[in-house]
Amino acid sequence: MKNVVSARCGNGVFLRVCRISVCCFLPDGSVKFCGMKKLSVKEALGATNPEDFVLVQGWVRTRRDSKTFSFLEINDGSGLKNLQCVIDENCEGYATLKNATTGASVSVEGSLIPSQGKGQSWEIHATKVEILGIAPENFPLQKKGHTVEFLRTIPHLRARTNRFGAMFRVRSRLAFAVHQFFQDRGFAYVHTPIVTASDCEGAGELFRVTTLPPEGAPKNADGNVDFARDFFARPSFLTVSGQLEAETLACALGKVYTFGPTFRAENSNTSRHASEFWMIEPEMAFCDIHGDIDVAEALIKYLVSDILKNCPDEIEFFNKFVDKTLRERLEHVVEKPFVRVSYTEAVEILQKSGEKFEFPIVWGEGLQSEHERFLTEKHFQSPVAVYDYPREAKPFYMRQNDDGKTVAATDLLVPGIGEIVGGSQREERLEKLLAAMEEHGLSEKDYSWYVDLRRFGSVPHAGFGLGFERMLMFVTGEGNIRDVIPFPRTPGHA
Repeated sequence: MKNVVSARCGNGVFLRVCRISVCCFLPDGSVKFCGMKKLSVKEALGATNPEDFVLVQGWVRTRRDSKTFSFLEINDGSGLKNLQCVIDENCEGYATLKNATTGASVSVEGSLIPSQGKGQSWEIHATKVEILGIAPENFPLQKKGHTVEFLRTIPHLRARTNRFGAMFRVRSRLAFAVHQFFQDRGFAYVHTPIVTASDCEGAGELFRVTTLPPEGAPKNADGNVDFARDFFARPSFLTVSGQLEAETLACALGKVYTFGPTFRAENSNTSRHASEFWMIEPEMAFCDIHGDIDVAEALIKYLVSDILKNCPDEIEFFNKFVDKTLRERLEHVVEKPFVRVSYTEAVEILQKSGEKFEFPIVWGEGLQSEHERFLTEKHFQSPVAVYDYPREAKPFYMRQNDDGKTVAATDLLVPGIGEIVGGSQREERLEKLLAAMEEHGLSEKDYSWYVDLRRFGSVPHAGFGLGFERMLMFVTGEGNIRDVIPFPRTPGHA
């Protein structure tokens, strides 16, 4: 027997271990099975050889009955495709199949053999079936064809559908690919605070973290809330970005990245905004705006390539049922260099386009989603890196250009989404940074640690933020951020 190891256990009993089971060969020649190979549905469907003794567990998708046998289609979340289990009347547990309704969990033992049916390569001929958990008629997913709007009302169950199961497998793989990209390029993975006393964007749209009572909070001599008596002894918030702290580590380790949850208390109910989301934020010492764009482009291409390679079934599903242009668009992103254009050039293109935009384009103002999508989907038909934005439209930490009007900032725009990456070369000159902070009404004392980076061995450095959920929307074609997060947090919904 191939791949078999034998050992004498005493009393004439041989223990034989093989890749499918643990068997005791007794002196009288009989065989006692001490174990069985457990397979996921994906492993079973991808098998290369029949297996005599396997165990598969999952949830029932469908059941078809005849007079003396039944067909169970089960799925365990390991892939899109279901595994067919053929269960005849001689199978142990056959009488319990009346409880094997859609959504019920089952355990099936038997033989994995080539399937005679269409659309599947392997099936299980069961010797034992056990119902682990029933799903009565009020199980919300008994019927097919539910809308995504309905499924958002049952986030604890929607991952059992094909659409959301595929989404969360892609999410898992994409997160792995993020780490692989940076680790392969010598970046250190760093953890930045979730609770912070500084606001990276200067927008003030923050969730406060406090242990003070909601009513009757202690007041100071000026009649204001006495935050000195709060847990952190000062106003503290959930972070909107790990960038500022990552900059400190980049100025010691060279190249770093964060990948964690961030929070915005922006009362926005658009399809692209959530109150809790994940951000990928690399920071690089000895790097300028052009190197920053290089890394952002390489990251986007790498992530798209990885998903195309490692999630082919899921991409095929989304291409068929969500966005029929998805695969073509993703392959185009991988193959074609990104366009790079200054903000001023982009404004001129938009003004000369002849398009009637809802928000007329004016130099000095930020680009709206309709402007971004025109550039990527109609004009260039490609992802676009727009750089050198007006100073007034960007935060204090971005490096001022010599023209005095713009900063070395970049937004990377992709078809179907618009902005997916926002980054810049950071202002490394002490005097320039202090002046920008004063313009934004920020206290040098509150940001003294950040200013110190410019006092002690300052270097040119750059970084960007990639919204993980927006990247997921891009690679799956999903149009709403609520459908790429397992448990979305949006205004009024926690």
